Order: sequence, then structure tokens, then C-alpha cells
Amino acid sequence: MAINPLFPYPLYLVISEQDCYPQSWLHVAEEAIHGGVDIVQLREKNETPARFLEKAKKLKRITDRYGIPLIINDAVGIALEIEAWGVHVGQNDCQPLEIREKYGQQIQIGWSLENLAQLDSEQMRAVDQLGVSPIFATKTKTDTITEWGISGLCQVRNLTEKPLIAIGRMDLDTIESTWQAGANSIAVVSAICKSNDPRERSAQLKELLT
Repeated sequence: MAINPLFPYPLYLVISEQDCYPQSWLHVAEEAIHGGVDIVQLREKNETPARFLEKAKKLKRITDRYGIPLIINDAVGIALEIEAWGVHVGQNDCQPLEIREKYGQQIQIGWSLENLAQLDSEQMRAVDQLGVSPIFATKTKTDTITEWGISGLCQVRNLTEKPLIAIGRMDLDTIESTWQAGANSIAVVSAICKSNDPRERSAQLKELLT
């Protein structure tokens, strides 16, 4: 796969404090960036809005230092308050058209793809990139419908030109085949967040994408 100029971020870190425990999640984020992570998403499902905002500000200071785009999961208001690069929303969150109509081009919009019918939705007009989730079932994301697999990802690739972000058990054993199947970006959680050396693991993963 060539790097997609619309989404030139092949290695995508999805991070939360819980996923990194007992390591410092901010340390993991910075080490992963040193190792080659191109873009970071903060996903905190169980935090209060005030605590989520506090965490987002702390992470933004790190991503800004290295010129790395930051995406906020679900919380559109927080994403706009901290001037994040993007927001990623699912089926049960604020929908892409609503975000676009309210905020115009202020923010990039990612949308979780759970079934092929979504590709015909009017929401696609407002979507900048699609999260294909999960490629393989994973314990870190349990609220999904379709396990796409490599064949499903290939099918999606043939049906849309939108940048595709593959997530779901992405590790050293799976990312190369996923990349070759048409993903424009590989979103990693546990393989980096649970690693004893997130910098080295990020470098190993990045090498498989370049």
C-alpha cells in the first residue's frame, strides 16, 4: 500500500489510561511517538467530562510538541475546546452530518464502520475517514457488531475511496496483511499500550508499514 495523501498517518495509536496501566499513559504516548506513531486518539469511555478534558489537555501538550495530530473519541465538545485535529464517532454518538453542519471544516471526522449499508448513508458526505472495526475481535473494544476479517476489509476497500483505519487485534502478526488488504492506517491499542517498551514496539510496527 502507498501512503494515502488524504490520511498520511500509517501508524495510529489509540490510548487510554486503563489500557496502559500500570505504566504512565502519557509516558507510553510520548515513547510511542518517538518510536514512529503518526497520529494519536484518546479514547476514555468511563471518565467524567471534566476528567476527560483534563486528560485531553495533557495529551495535546505532548502531541503538539512533536507535531502529531490528536483525535478525540466521541467527545466533540472536548475535541473543539482543545483544538484537536479530529474527532472519531460511532453509531451511537453525535453523527457526522450534525458535526459538519454545526462546525464546518474546523475538525476532521472519523466514523466507525459497522456494516456495509453505512457506505450508502447520507452521513458519508460528512465523513473524512472510516474506522473499520474490528478487523479481528478484541477485548479492548466489545461494543462492535461485525468482525470484518481480511476479506471484509478487502470488500470495504473495493466499495469506497475514503481512507480506512483498521482496528482490532492489530499487532506484529496481523498488521502487514491488513495493510496489504487496503487499510490506509493501522490503529493499535494493546500491542503498544501493554508493551514494556512502547518505543521499540512502535518502531517494529512502523517498519512493517514502510
